[in-house]
Amino acid sequence: MSGVWPRVAAAVVVAAVLAAAPFVLKPSGVYLMSYWAVTTIAALGLNLTLGYAGQISLAQGAFVGIGAYTVAIATAHSVPFAAAFVLAGALSFVIGWLLGYPALRVQHHYLAFVTLAFSTVAFLVMRNEEWLTGGVYGINGIARSNLWDIATLRELFGWSAAQARAVDFYVISLAMLALCSAVLWWIIRSPWGRAFVALRENPTRALSLGVDTRRYTLMAFAIGSCFGGCAGAVYAPLVQFIEPNSFALGLSLNLLLMVIVGGSGYFLGPFAGGLVAILAPEWLRFTEGYYLLIYALLVMVLMAICPTGLIGLAERAAAALSRLRAARATPATGTSGTETALP
Repeated sequence: MSGVWPRVAAAVVVAAVLAAAPFVLKPSGVYLMSYWAVTTIAALGLNLTLGYAGQISLAQGAFVGIGAYTVAIATAHSVPFAAAFVLAGALSFVIGWLLGYPALRVQHHYLAFVTLAFSTVAFLVMRNEEWLTGGVYGINGIARSNLWDIATLRELFGWSAAQARAVDFYVISLAMLALCSAVLWWIIRSPWGRAFVALRENPTRALSLGVDTRRYTLMAFAIGSCFGGCAGAVYAPLVQFIEPNSFALGLSLNLLLMVIVGGSGYFLGPFAGGLVAILAPEWLRFTEGYYLLIYALLVMVLMAICPTGLIGLAERAAAALSRLRAARATPATGTSGTETALP
């Protein structure tokens, strides 16, 4: 039980910070927190594919784009957001399943090139198929769902219209993040999750133990891609304007950075990685033209010190603290025993 209470306390603190954010941040700050929630959903999916199943992918940004364009097009045709959200996740799941087939034949950097090629193809489709995606002009005026009446929020809390709209969708973003996190938590605690880890550690041994490596490889890509599509489904109404460059390779690399910096294979890795990849550059803007340089140096130093990421670093610190406490307790026990034995 001693190890449970610190986790419960940390969860309560995080929940309190997220709940207090709308009352202390400006609309731009609330928007940034919403963007962190959206990108964390996509990073959770990539963490499942890469961190748990060991299948590298540089196409997660493309699936965010697929989800975003699906919702933008569907809502423009009067489809409710909830139905469009499900459609975006389902479409990404199917495409991700198909993308998983090359993973059955190639591994490691070869698989990275395959997913990179898919990301490039998806980008070209978004840019060139103007009849569907709007091309380089993108899609503007994407409808945003509301949980509460904006006028009521303004009256209750004295917020401006911009603050009320930002907070309303911030709650939606957090709700979607909580939903996706609960689904992922269930997956990794289920037999599926153990099969994914076995696939990552040693595919040959997993196959000899009866794990259907072919099916679980496809499932790793499909479920991870589904999370990317769900993230895009929330991203589109958040920004209300999408265009192809938003889903280019840079987004996939940023999501990969979130997973690795936070801790690949750790459930909380994408959450911590998002703080670095999304929020840290904004916190460093007071340095003006040097903020990107400082940000890059911080990431390089972190990776050199702790390749397992922030969560891995926290685990190492907790283990060192436990050893220190044990070392302090051992001499005290030994001394008392010696004193008892003396006449």
